[in-house]
Parts: sequence; structure tokens; C-alpha cells
Amino acid sequence: MKYVLVTGACGGMGKAVCERLKNNGYTVFALDRKSIEAQENIIPVICDITDENAVISAFEQVKSQTDELYAILHFSGIYTLNSLLEIGEEEFVRTFDVNLFGVYRINKIFLPLLKSGSRIVITTSELAPLSPLPFTGLYAVSKSALDKYAYSLRMEVQLLGISVSVLRPGAVKTDMLPVSTKALDNFCENTTLYSCNAKRFRKIVDSVEARNITPDKIADKTAKILGSKKPKQVYKINRNPLLLMLNILPKRLATFIIKKILE
Repeated sequence: MKYVLVTGACGGMGKAVCERLKNNGYTVFALDRKSIEAQENIIPVICDITDENAVISAFEQVKSQTDELYAILHFSGIYTLNSLLEIGEEEFVRTFDVNLFGVYRINKIFLPLLKSGSRIVITTSELAPLSPLPFTGLYAVSKSALDKYAYSLRMEVQLLGISVSVLRPGAVKTDMLPVSTKALDNFCENTTLYSCNAKRFRKIVDSVEARNITPDKIADKTAKILGSKKPKQVYKINRNPLLLMLNILPKRLATFIIKKILE
């Protein structure tokens, strides 16, 4: 029997992955801040990944039931939409604490349960290698940093026989989409610097998020990664053609286009 740890287990992607892996014969430690109902082959683990002591406690809980994890799958994350000049410091720091430092804490503390042949899968974003859009910059920067962290970690832990793969999904139909819409509404109402621009930006966000996929597609891809003998470094799914087109333009031209759209 293979044991795996899934963070963000209550979210759309994490929940779908837990269900798929359970059905594929894995025993899943479903880690989240919220409590979920225990099921056959799904063991709830309540943990706030921004709290080191809570992560240590979660490790002890998992360790009491197994001495080896086949995989750690990271799906915890928060979406931030705000102006880089107006966002509060607490929100700025929390974005990195969840999206980057939380992944670091889990990997570091759970390392003793990873053996040669184990896998780590880190979910970043299709935005990670692309140029950030205005007002989603902080989210993109945190995911870009996570993407670099994942690559650096892969370079290191390959020496221990552990593989690291990055999953870069585009828009996924989860509870994050309504959160994104609400964040945009709040930003449009509260910004004092970009009141006119923000309303036009809504059209860009809507067009990007309209092309979304279901969490089951993420579960399919995750199961494929775990089943691969030699997992790839990067897996991409549901890339947005408009974002890709914008990214291949010269930076000066892309910046000019965005300015004209939002002015």
C-alpha cells in the first residue's frame, strides 16, 4: 500500500485528487485547515501550513501510521488580486506564507518520510513562467518564486532519489473562481489609484477565467504523474492562448498594449 500526502485537500483540486488517488488504491492523508470527513483510505489531517508547530504536529500524526510517503502533493494556495501600491503588508506577506513558505515547511518537515523513489508535486500556475498582468502581480510573483523553488529543489533532491514535478494549470473551475471575482469587485470599489482602469481590467480577467477546466482534469494529470516511471519536470494543462500570445511579444510592446487596454 502506498501512502500520499495531499495539502489543500478541501479545495476543488485537492479534493478531486484525494478522491482519484483513493480510487486508484492509494491511502491519502488529506491535509487542510478545515476538518473533512474520514473515508476508507482517506485520513484527515488538520493543519495550518503557515504554522510550523502545526506542521510538526501533522508530521507526528502521519508518522504514527506510516514510516514512508510515496508522494507529497501540494494544492494549498491563495489567490490575491490587488494593486502592488495599495495592498496591505499583512496580505502581501500572507500570500507568500501560504503559496511559498507553506510548501517549504511541508517538504522540510516531512522529508524523513520520503525515500528513494518518492515524488513531490508542486502546483504553481500557468502565470509562473509568463509576464505578470497588472493587479494580479503579487499572485504571479509568489507562484513564480514557487516555480523557481521547485526547480531548485528538484536539482537537490534528485541526489536522494526523490523527483520533483511542477504542475502548471490554467483556470480551474473551483471555489477560487468566485473568490477571484469577489476580489476583483472589492478592488474596483476600493482602489483610489486605478478606479477607471480596474473596471476595464475586469474584461481581461473574465476572458482568462472563462476558459476553465474541471478539477477532475487536474486529478487525471496528477494520477499520471504518480504513475510515471520518470516524472517530467513540468506538466502544463489548460494554457490560455491570449496570455501566451501576450508573453511572446516584446516586453515593451506588451506593456504598451496593456496600458492602452486599461487607460
